[in-house]
Amino acid sequence: MTPEKMNTKDFADLGAPDLVYVREIRAAEVIEDVPVSAIRGLDVDPDATLYAVHGADGERLAVMLDRETAFATAVAHELEPVSVH
Repeated sequence: MTPEKMNTKDFADLGAPDLVYVREIRAAEVIEDVPVSAIRGLDVDPDATLYAVHGADGERLAVMLDRETAFATAVAHELEPVSVH
């Protein structure tokens, strides 16, 4: 029986451990999660589109400038990327 509401562990259990998903995000989402000291001196447009690689549990693993690089990086780390629209 499928639970009515799934948590991140439920989602992780559905996929293989090497399954990741790639989705578009705004740079502002990344900027919110990074300490100010780590981005000091960088000129990042908060409205820029970036591509995040996420584990099946939703954890953001990496952020890339373009979709092709996000997929290639996942494959290079022996992961299986899928798109999320």
